[in-house]
Amino acid sequence: STRFGPPPIDKLNHFTAAAPPTKPFHRRTMSALLRRPTLNLRCWTTHHFHTSTSPQIKDTGLYGFDHLKTPNGFRRFVDEAIERSGELINYISGVSSSAEIIRTMDEISDTVCSVVDSAELCRHTHPDREFVEEANNASMRINEYLHYLNTNHSLYNAVIKAEQDGLLLIKEAQRAAHYLRVDFEKGGIHLCAEKLDRVNQLNIDISQLCREFSENIIIDPGYVDIFPASCIPKDLHHLVKPIYRSMASTSRESLKRSNNMKEKGFRIVTEPSTLSSVLQWASDAEVREMAYVQGNSVPHANLGVLDKLIAARHEIAQIMGYKSYAEFAVHPNMASSQEVVMSFLLEMSKMVRPKADEEFKTIRDFKREKSGQIYGDLEPWDEAYFTGLMKSSAYNLDSSVVASYFPLPQCIEGLKVLVESLFGVTFHNIPLAPGESWHTDVLKMSLHHPQEGDLGYLYLDLNSRKGKYPGCAHFAIKGGRRISETEYQLPVVALVCNFSGSCNSTTARLNHWEVETLFHEFGHALHSLLSRTDYQHFSGTRVVLDLAETPSNLFEYYAWDYRVLKTFARHYSTGEIIPEKLVESMQGAKKMFAATELQRQIFYALIDQTLFGEQPTSPRDTVSVVADLKRQHTSWKHVEGTHWQTRFNHLLNYGAGYYSYLYAKCFAATTWQKICQEDPLSLATGSALRTKFLQHGGAKDPADLLNDLVGDGILRYRDGGIVPDVTSLCDEMDLMKG
Repeated sequence: STRFGPPPIDKLNHFTAAAPPTKPFHRRTMSALLRRPTLNLRCWTTHHFHTSTSPQIKDTGLYGFDHLKTPNGFRRFVDEAIERSGELINYISGVSSSAEIIRTMDEISDTVCSVVDSAELCRHTHPDREFVEEANNASMRINEYLHYLNTNHSLYNAVIKAEQDGLLLIKEAQRAAHYLRVDFEKGGIHLCAEKLDRVNQLNIDISQLCREFSENIIIDPGYVDIFPASCIPKDLHHLVKPIYRSMASTSRESLKRSNNMKEKGFRIVTEPSTLSSVLQWASDAEVREMAYVQGNSVPHANLGVLDKLIAARHEIAQIMGYKSYAEFAVHPNMASSQEVVMSFLLEMSKMVRPKADEEFKTIRDFKREKSGQIYGDLEPWDEAYFTGLMKSSAYNLDSSVVASYFPLPQCIEGLKVLVESLFGVTFHNIPLAPGESWHTDVLKMSLHHPQEGDLGYLYLDLNSRKGKYPGCAHFAIKGGRRISETEYQLPVVALVCNFSGSCNSTTARLNHWEVETLFHEFGHALHSLLSRTDYQHFSGTRVVLDLAETPSNLFEYYAWDYRVLKTFARHYSTGEIIPEKLVESMQGAKKMFAATELQRQIFYALIDQTLFGEQPTSPRDTVSVVADLKRQHTSWKHVEGTHWQTRFNHLLNYGAGYYSYLYAKCFAATTWQKICQEDPLSLATGSALRTKFLQHGGAKDPADLLNDLVGDGILRYRDGGIVPDVTSLCDEMDLMKG
């Protein structure tokens, strides 16, 4: 079913390619859904990559890698990466130049990550099971090799020498040496043998627990059986499965008659997207309640998995000398300590509470009026249904009318218009070489500058299909890096989405929240494609975690601005430009319950920080932690017996890092208001974004980047860390500042 606006239960569901640097050769990146678990380490080799656009296109393999013409090619791909890395390790042992040590370390990372990234993208998107299996095997093999690299003392000692000898003259090289050492030490290489063995074992355990947590979500989505069938509205029938039961009977005669009579009902499998639709569209409160309770009570097995994950991460943090996993995870970021994060979240919670409470009362009063129950309570399963009704009635919005202005091909045109207006660059569709693509839906584009030439390459795989990664993601395939004075390795990325409507991209039409998602992911892609760092270690989205979501959040604003929308949003049959009044209604509906949505994200971030924070002497179960936080920071009830956190995948990949979405929301709000809002499509706006922010990736200090871009008023220094200035977000949402 379609709806206006983003799904209310789990709005921040994008996984984006950018999690914290964890180890020098395996920098985990968020790519995609929950928009769900994340991928992409970082790099790629210069060998075997074709970008020719001449008519004589040679056969190649997946993503332009000659090795990947067949599934078995992944084996040779891994072999060559290991062989080449071995040569580079030997080379480092005989090199005295600090600059050359760092350059070679980056090449090792690039070589190995080419396999990692290709395998990740392949195993999540390729329709051929044989390719997927070989990619899985390659991923396991290369990860074993990564462990060897990350515990290699000769490499670690070479990095320490390069960092300490004072001969690195370029700031980016100094920064690279520093972060390579820090990343090594996050893996425990500096510990005594006994402690390092324990950390290695705990990391293996954590990987297994994360896999188990994700698998349990798929294996046990939960279900409820609803009778009679009339309880489920017709526009949800495509999401549910018909079931039948014998009719109940009292008399012997009617029992005989009813032997052949079956009552029809529906089974609702309560996986997240179906649950979201049922909560939005089912008018029967009992159906919503049953679905909500069941969907938030599975998988039960993950309660135990989560307890073990918390304990294992806590033990690692303590071995590393930190009082909690949250402290360990936050330390390299702008926030720098859990105390700073918590003070920011508590400030945000206090700030949003009056407006969120006001919205809560408005929804409750609307429900009472609709249901005729003067003293009726507002339940958690009521929120999506009644807020949807209120938005539709207040602004007379119909999601299918909105979607009629967003045919997918027009939305892609919109991205082209955006980059041309902002950066003076063009996206050209270029032919895929035989063997390069993994599906007929895939498009390839080059980002071209009239003076600078090609800046990078983008694959688009936007339609849903069976067996495909179920979310929206930015996958890095290759990071940009300087190879020599005259040669630059261009970045290559893929945007993977699951837009429904039609497998035929010429007729697919997007809901507006899908347009917002496309622009969000495109923000990540531009961060990668416009990056011009010397080292791929810092390319594009390879930044500290609490900066990573800023470009993507900023580009969401472009999906809501009429000056932008009118350049591409046209009716699929009449060609009419989207009416300004319709966009104003969409904007009004978006604002209606914005405080409630913001409060939910603060609540999620508080759960994340608390679960991975300091552990009490007698362990508390996660259910009571979540219930207490919900009571303290929202007006909504906790429903006994539910444990929503057992499906919260961000605890795996963004453990103690979910707050970074809120940092990004604040940074993006300030940047939009101070840099973009006045003239969002001007070359001056684009030049500021590119030269002061996007092109630097992670090569410059994040606070310097933000201050250079916006000036005063984007961040504040607090207790040795950095928090965003919340003024712009407050103004945007009409929140009272304390």
